Amino acid sequence: MIMKRFLGLLPAFALAALPTAAMAEPIKIGFVTTLTTGAAVIGKDQQNAVELALDHMGRKMGGRDVVIVYGDDEFNPQKGKQKTEKLVKRDNVDIVAGYIWSHVLLASKATVLDAGLILISANAGPSPLAGESCDKNFFNISWQNDQTPMALGEVLNQKGVKSLYIMAPNYAAGKNMVAGVERTFKGEIVGKDMTKWPTQIDWAAEMTKAKAANPDAVFAFYPGKHGPAFIKQYQQAGLTGKIPLYTVYTIDSIGLPRMQKAGLKGVLGTFMTQFWAPDMDNDQNKRFVADFKERHGRYPSFYAAQAYDSMFFIKAAVDAVEGNISDTDGMRAALEKADFPSVRGAFTMGKNHFPVQNFYLREVVTDAEGNWTTALREAVLINHVDPYAKDCKM
Repeated sequence: MIMKRFLGLLPAFALAALPTAAMAEPIKIGFVTTLTTGAAVIGKDQQNAVELALDHMGRKMGGRDVVIVYGDDEFNPQKGKQKTEKLVKRDNVDIVAGYIWSHVLLASKATVLDAGLILISANAGPSPLAGESCDKNFFNISWQNDQTPMALGEVLNQKGVKSLYIMAPNYAAGKNMVAGVERTFKGEIVGKDMTKWPTQIDWAAEMTKAKAANPDAVFAFYPGKHGPAFIKQYQQAGLTGKIPLYTVYTIDSIGLPRMQKAGLKGVLGTFMTQFWAPDMDNDQNKRFVADFKERHGRYPSFYAAQAYDSMFFIKAAVDAVEGNISDTDGMRAALEKADFPSVRGAFTMGKNHFPVQNFYLREVVTDAEGNWTTALREAVLINHVDPYAKDCKM
């Protein structure tokens, strides 16, 4: 009789033990980035920042250990989708984050969202996900693609630029960048070249056309390894010092050391816009920049800043549910509050799960140690809401 009663209670005991057993397991975060091909320099910068963030938080969230499983998208949408599928279906990750490239994110998102998991973009901000295709489980911790060039368009207006020549790669993010600057720039677009991506790394023909158009300024978007190549060719074409160059995502802390080594002095004094800069004055950013420089001997890029933020963003949500990541509603509610120490300072999360934040003018300068870096100038857009939020029905 006693044995029967004991056996009858076993299912109840087993069920009660399940949450405890699950809570003892590490939290698994899948992080998709580019770790091979010529674009790996960006992905490795992100990876370095993720590892630094985990060290800063003691590699725990909500009292549980954290394991990162990296997926290499190989700078290819189909490969990115395949790696995302592996993370979700074989590695059984609890949360998916990362994504540098908009076309990779767009190809991969359904795999995560259809599985009911939370997806956090640490960089890519394509317009569909900010608007009509917004999703309750998708969050972006960087920006919507149009916003940074929208800020640059305002800078051009403030500086009295009346005519502009545009150069950008012909893919999702490139189109968003052009749409952004055109949305706010009030002058005349005298020329526009949408170049092949990522195969084209020679812009001699386009630069000849820009020179002939003789605009007040050139706007360019060429991320990753394309940035230093573009700056070098701009100088070689004799445009430096003749036609001011304004960029977004083209000049960063990854490319600047190479530009300095190559003596591309024309980049000094050029301007770009961003939500963050290495010299932002808050405790989280000071710690991040100082420790990143100590480990890697250079400034972190904005890609690194976003990846670092993404880990603390996730931690705030996991802490809020005390490690019970099966509580998706609780996690989502915490993410919507965006209550965590960000390297950019305080900001809010919009209804479409994209940040509402400031965008600043930055200038390429030489620091006290002789290193080229970017320095914060004035705020251009304050508490800016992206233009697609109005189309989000959440």
